[in-house]
Amino acid sequence: MTQLATVDSALLQGLPLLGACIRLSLLWSHMMLNVVADKEGIGAAVLIRSCAPVSGLETIQQRRGLKSEKPVLLTGPGKVGQALGLSTEWSNHPLFTPGGLELLDGPEPEKMLVGPRVGIEYALPKHVNAPWRFAIAGSPWISAPKNTLRPP
Repeated sequence: MTQLATVDSALLQGLPLLGACIRLSLLWSHMMLNVVADKEGIGAAVLIRSCAPVSGLETIQQRRGLKSEKPVLLTGPGKVGQALGLSTEWSNHPLFTPGGLELLDGPEPEKMLVGPRVGIEYALPKHVNAPWRFAIAGSPWISAPKNTLRPP
């Protein structure tokens, strides 16, 4: 377990806009997508908790084992990882170059929501309550819990 934590921590200190695919737990096979968000050597990343499909819905449904077109397909970090077919091979992949997994510019959201992060009750109170979770207001693709999100 310690070795995995060391490797994962190193991934989060890579170059900005690199993917860091991290196993949720040694007990589960779910992968989580993190986007490295600070300069190299600083451990900072954004966990992608949910997303809306732009293309590839059939592939997403197949990977998730669901025929649904509803947000249940992609609302949760493990679901996102499964739907995207993530593995540790995607770690250190530049998300700004064409091919494979990439981040694309989209329209600027009209309204945003912020709230506390999910599942970090073990952290310092100032981190547990910090508004470090972001969502687009009105999107059905927001992961639970939604009731903790507010306008900034």
